[in-house]
Amino acid sequence: DYPPMPDKNSSKYKPDLTLLSKIIKPMAKKRIQECEEKYAKDLRKWEEKKLEIDNKNEAQEKQYNEALKDWETKIQDWEARKAEFLEKQREFNENIQSFLARYRNGDVPSIIEYCRLVLKNSVLPLCIKKNFETDYIPDTKILIVEYMLPTPDDLPRIKEVKYIQSRNEIQETYYSASFMEKLYDATIYRLLLRILHELFEADTEGVIDAISLNGWVDNINKATGKNELVCIASIQVKKEEFEAIDLRNIDPKACFKNLKGVGSSKLSGITPIQPILQIDKNDSRFVQSYNVTSELDYTTNLAAMDWEDFEHLIRKLFEKEFASYGGEVKVTQASRDGGVDAIAFDPDPIRGGKIVIQAKRYTNTVGVAAVRDLYGTVVNEGATKGILVTTSDYGPDAYEFAKNKPLTLLNGSNLLYLLEKHGHKAKIDLQEAKRLNKI
Repeated sequence: DYPPMPDKNSSKYKPDLTLLSKIIKPMAKKRIQECEEKYAKDLRKWEEKKLEIDNKNEAQEKQYNEALKDWETKIQDWEARKAEFLEKQREFNENIQSFLARYRNGDVPSIIEYCRLVLKNSVLPLCIKKNFETDYIPDTKILIVEYMLPTPDDLPRIKEVKYIQSRNEIQETYYSASFMEKLYDATIYRLLLRILHELFEADTEGVIDAISLNGWVDNINKATGKNELVCIASIQVKKEEFEAIDLRNIDPKACFKNLKGVGSSKLSGITPIQPILQIDKNDSRFVQSYNVTSELDYTTNLAAMDWEDFEHLIRKLFEKEFASYGGEVKVTQASRDGGVDAIAFDPDPIRGGKIVIQAKRYTNTVGVAAVRDLYGTVVNEGATKGILVTTSDYGPDAYEFAKNKPLTLLNGSNLLYLLEKHGHKAKIDLQEAKRLNKI
């Protein structure tokens, strides 16, 4: 605001004319001139102050307009970034909902990715690297997890650290070897049970009926000095069976064994075991060709083979498998429901005896009924063991029934492995076989 403008009519600018000054004209004129000069001086000061205020107001107004323009620019930028964020948020939420919908509908890649996210977000000690592979079998709703476990050397061994002032040095105390062996075993059993728990707990939509978990170790073989990748623990458990356990009150090793988990008595010994069910990383069932015999064309599909060719294949395959033990294989019958029965005789006095072999040239999942039938045949025949081979795979109930029984279940991947073991390549294309069966 401006200061008050000098008022020329104000008494301060009026000369005080006495009687004497009125008589003496020059004196009166001088006083009048002094008042006029005072007014002019105050007016100049006022005008200077007014100009100063005007300049200041102008500068402030300019600064305000610039700040307002900058604010409006920032608001526009914020609105644009807000719109971009909301659009990304909408797309992200839509992708999440689409992802969950695919997961609920049994889309294999979505189920695998979902389980991968569950395991990646698990909070674990630094010595556990969370390195794993997952696969999902939609026909049986079995999730397969191949998990890299820490080695015994990965676990921290330092028990205590002390500063010795008299020697000005740090002294470290280590746990004993026996303690570390027990700690390693307990750690692995807890880790395996935790993996199962987190995956089953995250499966809110019930797309997983069972989990087959294999624990692998990349360890240096003390005998050869070379790195070896070995499986030291394997377990397959149904969801309903695992969820019935109260994990707060269990002993990890006892729980693992009670669930029919496979592992040596001391995991710290890194003793290799055969995984119950394993990911076929090469997936040769769908990409590789084969030439089992000279009579078979390389395009022939095991799952769509002629019955007699399939019978011949199974007999020849197990003849080669048992030949190194001096065993003998005889085909007893073939049935058009896809089953081939054979009897193997292993002469070994300890592990040998009569072995019943049944093969199912199936394109669908083999149910528990076939496993029960095999077990009944083993009992009736007085055999020591039963082997069931299929071109497809088994359901969780089938694996569950085979536990603790002298039964071995070989799926399509295992069958192809046996062929490769004896120098043959093969493929199993179930979809192609299903199409051919409809013709």
